[in-house]
Amino acid sequence: MKKTILLTLLGLFVAIVILPALVVLRGGRPEVKVDTSGSPLIKVLNVKTKEIEILPLEEYIVGVVAAEMPVEFESEALKAQAVAARTYTVKRYEGHKKNPNKEHPEAHICTDSTHCQAYISKDEMSTKWGILKYPGYYNKIARAVNETAGIVLVYQGKLIDPVYHSTSTGKTENSGDVWQFDIPYLKSVESPGDQESPKYKTIKTLTLEQVDRALGTNLAAVPASTINNPSASPLKIIEKTSTGRIKTIKIGDKEFKGEEVRAKLGLNSTSFSWKAEGDKITFLVTGYGHGVGMSQYGANYFAKEGKDYKEILSHYYTGTELRRYNANKNSP
Repeated sequence: MKKTILLTLLGLFVAIVILPALVVLRGGRPEVKVDTSGSPLIKVLNVKTKEIEILPLEEYIVGVVAAEMPVEFESEALKAQAVAARTYTVKRYEGHKKNPNKEHPEAHICTDSTHCQAYISKDEMSTKWGILKYPGYYNKIARAVNETAGIVLVYQGKLIDPVYHSTSTGKTENSGDVWQFDIPYLKSVESPGDQESPKYKTIKTLTLEQVDRALGTNLAAVPASTINNPSASPLKIIEKTSTGRIKTIKIGDKEFKGEEVRAKLGLNSTSFSWKAEGDKITFLVTGYGHGVGMSQYGANYFAKEGKDYKEILSHYYTGTELRRYNANKNSP
């Protein structure tokens, strides 16, 4: 009896775990074929290898979506991400013809997410997700790309800059509050569902000396009680954005943009408060990213609520339209 049970369990283990793994390792499990017909070839600088890879547009977009958005997200959110990533790529592909990027003049785009967009290869996807999950996850993203193939976002007939970020604070930002210039399709909108992000609320503690080194200030010489006293604190908020993020802040005798402080201190967003204790200061941060354009967690929330990718994109990019890109005509 025990032998029969053991043999049964062994059989189930082989059927459920071993065989699927062997099939995947041998490449026998079919993948959804990415439709690259009519796709322009994109020159992608891999910042890790320092080599330029040439990929069909739609194949490249699969790698971007896999790197930029959690694969567990709803399909309509993945489609919205695919369209945003494609628009971003095509705009740089077209711009490269007249004005190559100074950082990578031989490539249309790079894999540095702080400069262009993140991207991972199939091998990196397999490593990231594991060989058992890879086929299903890859196919999920490939379908999202195929079902939006060639579609881009335009405003008054021109390709937009479809910036996006991980997690907003319940509202996205006006572009002018972050980058000093207003873009009509990058307006502040409601973004419900951001609270579902694991990075909606984060805490970062630094020593006062670390802050001083990063900002060139002298907080280490100030007692914690003074830093925590709103009327006497050397940290004073000068201006906030319409959503309550810090736009300008004065620290000691120096004035900083909120984005500058975020970058230099490694904070997740410019929506933060602080509390000093001893020789340390703790920042309480809401949101993750610059806050402009599409919130990825907001997009996933809308998708779970039944919105399709067209509705999601229309919400986050005010007044935009969807068009099919035609590389031969150099326009959407």
